[in-house]
Amino acid sequence: MAKKLQQSGEATSAGDLPPMVRPAKLRQLGFDGSQVDRLDFLAEEVPVALVYNGISHAVMMASPADLEDFARGFSLSEGIIQHAAEIRDVEVVPHEKGIELNIDLASERFHQLKERRRTIAGRTGCGLCGLDSLEAVARDLPRVTAATRVPLAAIDRALRDLPAAQVHNAQAHALHAAAFADTDGQLLFVREDVGRHNALDKLIGAITQAKIDPAGGFALITSRCSLEMVQKTAIAGLPILVSVSAPTALATRLADDAGLTLLALARRDSVLSLTHPHRLLP
Repeated sequence: MAKKLQQSGEATSAGDLPPMVRPAKLRQLGFDGSQVDRLDFLAEEVPVALVYNGISHAVMMASPADLEDFARGFSLSEGIIQHAAEIRDVEVVPHEKGIELNIDLASERFHQLKERRRTIAGRTGCGLCGLDSLEAVARDLPRVTAATRVPLAAIDRALRDLPAAQVHNAQAHALHAAAFADTDGQLLFVREDVGRHNALDKLIGAITQAKIDPAGGFALITSRCSLEMVQKTAIAGLPILVSVSAPTALATRLADDAGLTLLALARRDSVLSLTHPHRLLP
């Protein structure tokens, strides 16, 4: 049976949520003095509160779609849970000023969360807001041990197919994407968001919900590859991360230490191999 790509916004959410993008009447001003009225699209972003067992933990600015995926992926990548079953339910509740994700967390995990509770003032450009110590930044990561092998042709295929799968960014030109492809390079999941960390969290949540082995493929991101993106990828058990942009030096060191295969500056004709190239087939 052919595999079907699940694109951003296809997952069903409860309640009436805002659209991912909105039409807007804009005026384009030329430096030569010309003026042209045009209909364009703007990406929507809303405050999204993650509430665990009735207690607010974080508020992130995010795109209003795939929010159950976001709740599950954020919880896993931030170490709030270790297994998908530790979230018993997620309720998406729209409010006048934002959206609330009510997450029913297993009692043991909730107790641990209260012990290390922090408040994050979420922003689309920062994944470390609200951490209260240097130790919290440099957290220990699980070793990526997957024996996954991926041909370079599969990575090329996924990169070529990704732009067409970014349906909302094609309209608004302001959304990051995170995607998961199998070892043949076929895209299985694509998630979009105004925040690059959010897009990756949504992707992790989608993979978890679908009960897909993350070692059975690789992740692609359209944003720069920073420390937090490597952390989230390694914690999710994804063996290979492909970034269309450059990584930071710290992200590269962390990927190397964690056993993660990191590829960057991915283009139509080449990709830069930074760490653990043993998972790549010519």
